[in-house]
Order: sequence, then structure tokens, then C-alpha cells
Amino acid sequence: MRIPFTKMQGAGNDFVVLNETQGRFGLTAAHYRLLADRHFGVGADQILTVCPAPAPGVDFEYLIHNADGAEVEQCGNGARCFARFVRDQGLTDKDTIRVQTRGGVIEPHLNADGRVTVNMGAPVFELADIPFDATGLHPQVAGLWQKWPLALVDAAHEATVYVAVLSMGNPHAVQVVADVDTAPVLAQGPLIEHHASFPHRVNAGFMQVVDRGHIRLRVYERGAGETLACGSGACAAVAAGIRLGLLDDTVQVQTHGGTLSISWAGASAPVLMTGPATTVFHGEINLPDHL
Repeated sequence: MRIPFTKMQGAGNDFVVLNETQGRFGLTAAHYRLLADRHFGVGADQILTVCPAPAPGVDFEYLIHNADGAEVEQCGNGARCFARFVRDQGLTDKDTIRVQTRGGVIEPHLNADGRVTVNMGAPVFELADIPFDATGLHPQVAGLWQKWPLALVDAAHEATVYVAVLSMGNPHAVQVVADVDTAPVLAQGPLIEHHASFPHRVNAGFMQVVDRGHIRLRVYERGAGETLACGSGACAAVAAGIRLGLLDDTVQVQTHGGTLSISWAGASAPVLMTGPATTVFHGEINLPDHL
């Protein structure tokens, strides 16, 4: 089958966007893996699908598949690209849209300067809702919150790291490091992602606090590996840093792919993320009917 697609990127986090508002393509996990493959497909960290509104009060449904083919709940950089796509394709004339995701309803807003602000909803800290299994673990008090010890063991690596755990519609484990350039992201990232305490796996964030309004961040994303930027990871890192007493309520997050602005007023207030969303090219690809 021959399907049209749009390649987009937000702060270097790159996506294949599919318009399925007129009908589903019937893609399998193997199709998504092929689309994401940088040698045999288009190449992307995630595949984003635009679907019709599933219920009154929302404008679209937003489906996200990671490069490994698994469907996930949320993708913040993808949400900005989603908003840019539906506007540029004439699917809406609204500046603010309501979008249903597996992780809840989000509200991207297209700004006059070309950037997109996404209301990512309030962070979730209840362990069962992340989900995070703390059985047998004893937290370390940090600020007005706590960090949890994770024992990381494989044939080449053994360490205990302390992480702040929360959900931004998808699960995150954030650890504070002295320098993201030397942090063992590629060694520890897979071990944290697959740690037994996270039954749905987890995104592993490595945050360097530069000052109270500026952090540097690397994220090893669940099902995608390290990416140039992770929007929900930036939101999670800032929310964690604020609760740990390390950050103010508006923070510039520097990633390898660019800078995101994250604001959170605390408590049940939503996290607001602002950053770029860029169309790279449009194309078509032939996919096997059965894969």
C-alpha cells in the first residue's frame, strides 16, 4: 500500500505524521517499526497519527507509536508538531485545539511567533497512577518531596541511582546529575527503562541544574532510546526540579536539539511547554500490505 506522510521535527525530536482523518490505514507494529527505521524507512523517533475527534468537546485524536512499534500515552514535542500539522494541512482554523491522547486531553496553542505552547495537564505523583511499584524501597527525602533508589545491575554495570518519579501522561524517572555530557545515559538508560519497579517501562531523564531558571537535559526514551529532545521529559524534569526545591516556576530546558520553555505553578496547575515545530518534507512510501 502507498501512504502519504509528513516528516516533522520539534527541537530535533523527529516524527512521521500520518493523516488518518478519512480512514485508518490499518498499520501494524511492524509497519510502524519500518516507518521509523532510518535505513529502510523514513526514519523517526515516533510515528504520530491524526484521527477524527472520538467524542464531543475535542477536535482530534492523537495516536503515538514509538520507534519499536509500541503505542504510548504521550509525546510533548510531537504534540507541538501535531498542532502545526493540522493547521498547515487545513484540518482546522483554530489557534487552540483540544486533542485526545491515551494520556488524557491536551491543548496545543499556535503562537504568533511560530512556536507552539502545549497545555500538558497537571503532573501525576501518585505512585499507583504513574505506575511505580515501590515495594521494598525506602525513599530519600529531598526538598518537600522524595527520591527513590533503583538498583541497576547488568553484566557490565552495577549502581544505585536515586530518581524522582512522576507521570506527564507517560511515566518518567528523573535523576539529577552533575554534568549531562558525562552522565551514563546510554549505560543506565536501558536499565532504568526496563526496571521492575516500572510495570509499563519508563522514560529516564538526566537533569543538570545550571541555575534556578535553566537546566540541561538528556532523556533515554521508552521504546526509542536517547533522542535529541523529549517534550514530556522536559516537563517532567522541571516539575520534579520544582518539587525538589531546585527550580523556579519557569525554566529554560536546553536539550541537544534545542531549547524548550517550561512553566508550572505547582499543585494541580497544568504544565505549559513552548517550543518549535517544523515541517521537514512531505512524501509517500510503499509499505507491504502484510508485515
